[in-house]
Amino acid sequence: MARIDGFHLPPEAWREPYTLEGGEARHLLTVLRARPGTRVRLFDGCGREGLFELISGRKDVARLAPLEIRNVERPTSRLTIALGFSKAGRRDWLLEKAVELQVGEIVFWQAAHSQGRLPETVKRTWRETCIAAAKQCGAVWLPEITLLSSGAAAVAEAGKVHGSRLLLWEKETKIVLSQDDLAGSVFAVIGPEGGLAEAEARTFMDAGFASRHLGPSILRLETAALLVMGLHYHARIVQPETS
Repeated sequence: MARIDGFHLPPEAWREPYTLEGGEARHLLTVLRARPGTRVRLFDGCGREGLFELISGRKDVARLAPLEIRNVERPTSRLTIALGFSKAGRRDWLLEKAVELQVGEIVFWQAAHSQGRLPETVKRTWRETCIAAAKQCGAVWLPEITLLSSGAAAVAEAGKVHGSRLLLWEKETKIVLSQDDLAGSVFAVIGPEGGLAEAEARTFMDAGFASRHLGPSILRLETAALLVMGLHYHARIVQPETS
């Protein structure tokens, strides 16, 4: 079966008449040269997706008719990963992997050893990267992106609503992260490239976070994040399907 191209229709535009505008419409009409009758997948990033048929289009406006729409509930077992802010590096790559592995929320936080300052608002390009990844992998939900500039205490407070709270710390020497740690709703903290300050680690542990390490190798931020995201994805989706 041929792959159906996907397009993002924001939640506020998810209504009759279903209309793609701007870049999404230009990609459909100009790049793909779609004609009336072409079928595409639309998704809003908040659990709605559907099969649609192109009715008409010109320049940067495309009108579509729904053939089938479904709503996918937000998973109750989801991962929030809080990353100490670091220089751009491979941030786009990390956001792509977060979408593919169905991460619920990404929190960028200002740590004592962060390289660079956290921006005041979420960058438009970060959201665009997530949307592009969802088109490619077929994701229905986009991860929320949250910025916390007031340090470890604010991050610890944000984690209170989660059943499992984990501190992935290079100075933890006894307990290795396991899939059992990643069951249910999980809030996992990873420090920046420069590592966590002792006071930050103490803040998290005093707040009830369980300290874990990721093995003997010294991992980059994105490698540590990918490992946690992959283990959670396997525990939540792959393992139940094969058991």
